Amino acid sequence: MRKRRNHDAGFKARVALEAVKGERTVSELAADYGVHPTMIHQWKKALLDGAADIFERGTKKTAEVDEDTVRSLHAKIGELAVANDFLSRKAQALGREMRRGMIERNHPVLSVGAQCRLLSISRSSFYYEPQGEAEMNLALMLLIDKQFLETPFYGVQQMTWHLRNEGHAVNVKRIRRLMRLMCLMPIFQKPDTSRPAKGHKTYPYLLGGLRVERPNQVWCADITYLPMRRGFLYLVAIMDWFTRKVLAWRISNTLEADFCVEALNEAIHRFGPPEIMNTDQGSQFTSFAWTDRLKRVGTRISMDGKGRCLDNIFIERLWRSLKYECVYLHAWETGSQAKAGVGRWITFYNYQRPHAAHGGQPPAVVYFNSIETDQQARRVA
Repeated sequence: MRKRRNHDAGFKARVALEAVKGERTVSELAADYGVHPTMIHQWKKALLDGAADIFERGTKKTAEVDEDTVRSLHAKIGELAVANDFLSRKAQALGREMRRGMIERNHPVLSVGAQCRLLSISRSSFYYEPQGEAEMNLALMLLIDKQFLETPFYGVQQMTWHLRNEGHAVNVKRIRRLMRLMCLMPIFQKPDTSRPAKGHKTYPYLLGGLRVERPNQVWCADITYLPMRRGFLYLVAIMDWFTRKVLAWRISNTLEADFCVEALNEAIHRFGPPEIMNTDQGSQFTSFAWTDRLKRVGTRISMDGKGRCLDNIFIERLWRSLKYECVYLHAWETGSQAKAGVGRWITFYNYQRPHAAHGGQPPAVVYFNSIETDQQARRVA
């Protein structure tokens, strides 16, 4: 049996920095460093959340789980049954991966099984060494993504039948997991098509019956999956509803809200805040960081109703064009290649690609002409 590695702070920092760079997918990093993808997500988040502390002066900011608590728990793990109940209660406040990292294989007093019981994790999960996505699953994800663009009403069962008809031996369980990993939800009417994170507030849909007739009246945002040669990335885009212009975008190898907020900040800085922002009810768009930024600039928040197929249809059409005209024509190796390729296509889309909704004019031309016309009308008034 392979000996479990105890990762030190330097190792975690190196992996987290690689993840922040975005050059490689999480699957590639997990394979190269021999760690679980979930741990990479957590280390990246911890690095980003703690980066501000380096520059703070004076009182140190209190973390959700401070180091003193972790050290205290680690010290008490060698105590006898008197501390058993205390440790079990305290351990619940820590994440599973953090608790796994606290276990010492060669502890002088407690066995691995005893430490697992004290930290409220199963012994089997301690020894389990998960792997990244297999090549077969990555190939299936690409097939699912292409088919979903053609038939966005395919649910898990229909997608499974489709792949079986194409000669792939798959079951419902695998397709459900892969579609969740890709953030794909069918657009037909059904309950719970998009779930916010626990404790996040959702907002009503504000676009019903609304006549959108000028730029910056309504913006929309969404996240899609980008297949790579090895692994996958995620892309968020912010679009002006009236002109279909892409105002800002970001690529990330994880699904935290940070890269969405970065795109939002860029769009607001360059074009000013919109009157309404419409998104789905995903955890990135119900997070405090996203909603607080919109509230601070006076933007009203609108969220798609569950199972509604046309609430965010314009950005869904953007994904279809982007993937068939750009993504599927390349096999990008690194995040830099993906960013450069997507950036070139979005520039082409905004400034050169004729758009049917505008009589063949590109979205950016319509956007800036409409802004100029609106400003002239206001000066005359």
